[in-house]
Formats: sequence, structure tokens, C-alpha cells
Amino acid sequence: MARIPKSVGIIYKHNFEPAREECSRLKEWLEHRGIVVYTEEMSARTTVRRYSEEVTSIPDTVDWVAVLGGDGTLLGAARKVGEYGLPILGINLGGLGFLTEIPAKRLYEDMERLIAGEIDIETRLMLQARVIRDGEELCCFSALNDVVINKGALARIIELRVCINDRFLTTFRADGLIISTPTGSTGHNLSAGGPILYPDLEALLVTPICPFTLTHRPIIIPDTSMIEISMGHHSEEVLITFDGQVGFDLMDHDRVIVSKSEKKLRLIKSPNQDYFDILRTKLKWGESSFNDANA
Repeated sequence: MARIPKSVGIIYKHNFEPAREECSRLKEWLEHRGIVVYTEEMSARTTVRRYSEEVTSIPDTVDWVAVLGGDGTLLGAARKVGEYGLPILGINLGGLGFLTEIPAKRLYEDMERLIAGEIDIETRLMLQARVIRDGEELCCFSALNDVVINKGALARIIELRVCINDRFLTTFRADGLIISTPTGSTGHNLSAGGPILYPDLEALLVTPICPFTLTHRPIIIPDTSMIEISMGHHSEEVLITFDGQVGFDLMDHDRVIVSKSEKKLRLIKSPNQDYFDILRTKLKWGESSFNDANA
């Protein structure tokens, strides 16, 4: 059983008044119980030109961090405070949410259990991606869901030469490529036809986006793998994004190296549902056909 928290951080969705209001209510509720609270509004999405680190005003001494918003807000918070190893609690104020498990209507009921020390924490694998140009590292970012290389709206199909642990895999001619964690398998990867992986599996997903060669399919590889993607000729209007929130422009012959991050996200689990509950709810998996057939 975890100890009762002395201090808590709250990160809330950017430019979203319901999240700002809920942050004020939660801050007052926690302070009434003698808990010190630090708050921060999540910044907007951005495209960077050179190496850039995301910083946070939440001190690394807090016991855990509550995130008010949706999965996008939690992904941003993971990149900001993940390196501290702080447990993160996702509170869903929006629609679809695989990471923000606790709905707003159950927030204070579950919060009572959490501050009493009834916390179940699981670790989630994160990615680290580096962009190398002419032998120089231009940027390095972490991602919880995925690293995606994608062409612009008017750009032609791009060529991506992929090696796994220095061994040639294939050259994808496609609209792009997704490197996903099991956590991110229900995101962009799923939309591109990739499989769902249970979130605590130790594996990575490589999924092409609209491949020109239809035999190019998603592949699951060990999380110990190092993936190197080399940009081909005419790689104009190509962008690499980290969790769909931070972007960097790529050029001809750039190399992108993706591997498992040394950091892992510590995610506070909802005490009232498991991963299969979330899949059934979010993906609308029902049992009506089975029940009808056996009526």
C-alpha cells in the first residue's frame, strides 16, 4: 500500500475551460485535506526546428500527477514528467480515452481511495527517437504512444529504408511509417490496420501507412530492437511527429533512430475497470450477437 501523498501535481488540458474549472475544484479539495498542490496548463502542439526539451513547472518531489483532459493531454504530460518517474493519474474530461481511465463523474470517489494509499501502478514502455543529419543529432524526443513519419498532403509517396539492429528489413514506399508501443497500438497504428497489443507486453510495432506494395504488413518486434529509418530521395514535405503533438521537418538522407527509452511511464490504474473493460467500452465491442444466438 502506498503512503498518503503530501503533494500532488495537476496538469490540465490547454485552452479548455472545463479542465481549468475542474483543476480549481480538485486543487481546493486536495488542499482541504492538507495536500500541497502544484498546477500547470498543458502547452499547445508545436513544430520544432532544432533539438528541444519540454519542461514543466511541476516539481519532481510530488507524489503523483493528476492529468485533467483526454489522452492527448496525458501523452503531453508523460513527456514532461515521465523522466521523473512520477505516477500519473488520467482523468477523462472528453470523449475517447484509453489512458485517461477515470471518468469525471467518478473522480472524487476514486480520489478518496487514492489519497488513502489504495494505488495500483503499472509501467508502460516509452520510445526515444533521434534525428541524425550529416552526422549531427538534431533532435531527441520521448514518446509514449508512437513516432510517426508522414508525408505532407500534396507530397508524393516517400521511400523509407528500414533496418532492425543494423540488419536490413525492407524499403517501404508508402505515405508514412508508424513505430508504436503497445500502449499506442490503439492509436494511429490501429487506424493503419495494425494489431492491438496488451499494454504491458515488451514489444514494438512497425506499421506502414498506405503502402504502395500491398504485401508490406505490420510487424511486431522485441522491445530491445533498435530501428533505423533512412529517408530516400525527394523527401520534401515529410514530418516526424512524437505522440502526434511535437513535430520536426525531415530532409533527404536524414536518419531516424528509434529505440526503447530508458524511461518508463508509471500509470495509476483505475480501481474499477481493467484493460478489457476499456476495449469493450471504447471500441464498442458488445455481446448482443452471442446473446441473440443463444436466446
